Amino acid sequence: MGYVFSVILGLASGAAIAGAIFAFIAAIGVVPRLARKSNTQKYIIVYEEAIIWGGIFGAATMVFNINLPVHTAIIVALSVCIGIFFGVLAMSLAETLDVLPILSKRASVKNGIAYFVAAIAFGKMTGSLLYFIISGFFKPGG
Repeated sequence: MGYVFSVILGLASGAAIAGAIFAFIAAIGVVPRLARKSNTQKYIIVYEEAIIWGGIFGAATMVFNINLPVHTAIIVALSVCIGIFFGVLAMSLAETLDVLPILSKRASVKNGIAYFVAAIAFGKMTGSLLYFIISGFFKPGG
């Protein structure tokens, strides 16, 4: 009986979190903003479906430990796409919360916001590369 309850609780919790994440993505308007910027508004449904199916497939691969024999070039291409998605998500959130205009006013920065954003992006990329390439770079708890 305990296992059944654990499975139901896990599925319900996962569904609630997934729903919250998709609602968050919809609330900050990542998909419509990207479609507007790329002049592809007629494909919004395709974009939304890709996000949903990507989330489902990603969760399934983690739960069921699915391994697909894929060439390294495809893994690199998918990793770049994932990085672009998270970068766009972070910048959409920053834009929605007006982080950059507030930061530029408080820091009295008139020029160079593009360099600031690029520095943040390159810093994140460098940290990710160090984490994934150098074995033992990060040790939890110490």
